[in-house]
Amino acid sequence: MRSQGITAVSRYLRDETVRGFGVPAERIQVIPNFVDTKLYQRDKKPCYRSAFASEGEKVLMHVSNFRSVKRVTDVIDVFWRVRMRVPSKLVMVGDGPDRPRALERAEELGIAEHVVFLGKHLSVDELLACADLFLLPSESESFGLAALEAMACGAPVVATRVGGLPEVVPHGEAGFLMDVGDVDGMADVAVGVLSDKAFWWKMSRAARAVAESFSTERIVPEYERYYESVLASTRAEPSLRAAT
Repeated sequence: MRSQGITAVSRYLRDETVRGFGVPAERIQVIPNFVDTKLYQRDKKPCYRSAFASEGEKVLMHVSNFRSVKRVTDVIDVFWRVRMRVPSKLVMVGDGPDRPRALERAEELGIAEHVVFLGKHLSVDELLACADLFLLPSESESFGLAALEAMACGAPVVATRVGGLPEVVPHGEAGFLMDVGDVDGMADVAVGVLSDKAFWWKMSRAARAVAESFSTERIVPEYERYYESVLASTRAEPSLRAAT
């Protein structure tokens, strides 16, 4: 059965689909993922910040399924470098096969007491609302929805320059994108953001503004218009065949 319409959440995913499956690029409509900016916003109540960090400490956060592609041990390595220069705590949200490796790495570096492993959490918006920085050092990302949700909560993002992430995180504006495995570089830019209050606020506001361009109100109508156009063309097909 032939699909009547195909969408991709990023130009990267569209191009990968063209390369991997031979689908003509013109058949794929790029419509990004979206975020509920009313749900994901900063300073929500309840805020769990006091449960994670003491006064004066920054909160770094990572949310994923802890698969190898997420490189969660890099999250730990980046945090270790950051903590040596900025008082901070790391909150790891989610679960998956590499969670034991991340915990082991934190213990090896002697920072296990400063890393909170929360496991799966239904109300991620409540957690992101008190994050000062979001870490996403993935090997690959089709889009980067977790980064978008963090930005909606005003958290600048330090991530990798892979997949669809450059389409979501403007480098130097709402966060920084580094090469895969560059934990030193990621730590340096993270420290730069966290150590300069004015710079952090500038990036936080920019992150929120970017997220608003991906809001439910802006993106869902794009999907609706595309579905309507596909349905219209499908209804027209029988009459076109009859005419020929």
